[in-house]
Amino acid sequence: MPQRDTIQHLISLQDLDDATLSSILELSMDLKRVSVAPGLAGKSAGLLFFRRSLRTRTSFEAAVHQLGGHSINLNASSDFWELEAHEGAIMDGRAPEHIKDAAAVLSRYLDVLAIRPALEGRSWEADRKDEGILAWAANADVPVINMESALWHPLQALADLMTLREALGDLRERRLAITWTNSPTYASPAVVHSLVLAALRQGMHVRVAHPDGYELDDRVMASARALATERGAELEVTGDRNAAVDGAHVVYARSWQSLADYGNPTLAASHRARTKDWRVDEALLARGADARLMHAMPVRRNVEVSDEVLDGPRSLIYDQAENRLHSQKALLLKLLSR
Repeated sequence: MPQRDTIQHLISLQDLDDATLSSILELSMDLKRVSVAPGLAGKSAGLLFFRRSLRTRTSFEAAVHQLGGHSINLNASSDFWELEAHEGAIMDGRAPEHIKDAAAVLSRYLDVLAIRPALEGRSWEADRKDEGILAWAANADVPVINMESALWHPLQALADLMTLREALGDLRERRLAITWTNSPTYASPAVVHSLVLAALRQGMHVRVAHPDGYELDDRVMASARALATERGAELEVTGDRNAAVDGAHVVYARSWQSLADYGNPTLAASHRARTKDWRVDEALLARGADARLMHAMPVRRNVEVSDEVLDGPRSLIYDQAENRLHSQKALLLKLLSR
């Protein structure tokens, strides 16, 4: 069993230094072009889902299989019980087991743990702490990979960077517009948080457009502004999606939950009723510089993005989804070859 100080967890993409991130992206490209030896032969990966998943679950399981490993896929709603995350908790409630015990035991069976933790959904200040995924990392003796917490989605960010490099080549000074889109069901801001920081690390100029009330996490954005200064990149936040898209090389459409009304469905519905015109159509995309369209999916057609754009020649959504497979293969090889 590895010593704890040798373990590399992936909770956010910031856990990877620039050299490691670059090598993973280069390996991702190689793996997409050619098949490789089964580098995970004899390895077992545990996939624990506390929330639903389609692309993450399938791409991760396929990645492990194609590298010669074996995955054990567990769903919290059907395969095991609730787990307690708080240290020192008096466990007289619904959870019969603590994460520290589950992590210790699963570390004896597995070589890596990939987890999509639960969100309480009542308080952003509580959920943004990411206590669940951090508790797994603190108590596991194998690498822990975050498959989307409240704050971060590093796996999506890896695939997004790979897709951006495929489409644009050198990313320095390329322009990325991230625009909020209306949806009856909002996601957490994790994808956008991860993407903003990942793009700025590459020297991209980033504009984020959203209606009032849909501001991203203030501490994440403070880190993003500092990173932009460090990397010589530009970061702009605006309420004008037309201005955000003007001259952009890539338009990234994404709906995310208002942190101002987090946990308040009545207020959220009121906000949503005033933002129905926030979608990406051909007229908006045409404001870019031959702009490509990206979206992490699932996407509500003709609500978030029009069919014309999604099915058009500049849409990268299926390449973006496919690249989850290749980038996750590269990540697994890097983490498990240590």
